[in-house]
Amino acid sequence: MSFNLDGIRPKFGGHEKFVFRYNWLKKGVDAAAENPLIFSRDEALVKLGVGKNMVRSIRYWCLATGLLEESDTVGRTISLKPTPMAKNLLIEGGWDPYLENVGSVWLLHWMLVSNLTLGLVWHLTFSAYIESEFNKKQLSNFINKQFSLHGIRTTSRTIDREVDCCMRTYIPTKTSRDLVFEDTFDCPLSELALIRFYPDSASYNFNIGPKATLHAAIFGYALLSYLPKLINNRRTIVVDECIYKNGSPGQAFKLDENSVMVYLEWLEQATQGELRLEETAGLRQIYLSESLIENLQTQAIQILEHYYG
Repeated sequence: MSFNLDGIRPKFGGHEKFVFRYNWLKKGVDAAAENPLIFSRDEALVKLGVGKNMVRSIRYWCLATGLLEESDTVGRTISLKPTPMAKNLLIEGGWDPYLENVGSVWLLHWMLVSNLTLGLVWHLTFSAYIESEFNKKQLSNFINKQFSLHGIRTTSRTIDREVDCCMRTYIPTKTSRDLVFEDTFDCPLSELALIRFYPDSASYNFNIGPKATLHAAIFGYALLSYLPKLINNRRTIVVDECIYKNGSPGQAFKLDENSVMVYLEWLEQATQGELRLEETAGLRQIYLSESLIENLQTQAIQILEHYYG
């Protein structure tokens, strides 16, 4: 599967080997909204209620999921601020401040695998790796090869560490049944069951097919966010580009063709035909209106507003 990493300068290790937990992202967003320099201050340990390594990890995950972004530079310190998505989603009074809606977790997954700087291993795992069954070594070898091909220099040990963290992001640990999910050390993304783990063979496989908890609105937001990478001067997109192409929602959510078609039919209605499905001589295509092309991001946000509203 072809993809382009030209100009990408990834950063590794900021997660400090921790996966993010249920309350970490809101804590990080709220803290940065109150003090843009909080992550460089000693009081961050008290404010966030975690150790120094976890402070760095919270900072990393808020950036990797697109909830914080770099703002101004004060001396040698980079200040951070909540992104528009963070304000819509997590700030008090937002759509889902405490991630009670599983749609929000799907949204975080999409934003993480779309981040080619801080989430490149996650992106390659979900968008470029075509094997449905694998082990960590096979995935690490694949990523190592891709890095070499695209001139990205790092060590095999670093890649192994990133792959290990990536897998733990999606695989739940064995915990007491008496604990509610929010009280475990699992990452919220493990709730999505995108990857299965088989302890006897230490192998993994992608759960490809329909996703009962993935609402069409989340797919729609992802697709409209993805389309600018495709369209250029086009108004027609082949449906397969939304299913199989690197970085597409079909790949990110590990969907089959039938599931994507159901989502596209919903999206046709939601956009009142500004996105239209047509089939000619067996070729399934998506036609985009001029007004939709000019307002893709606005339409994407409106779909989420309607979903959460």
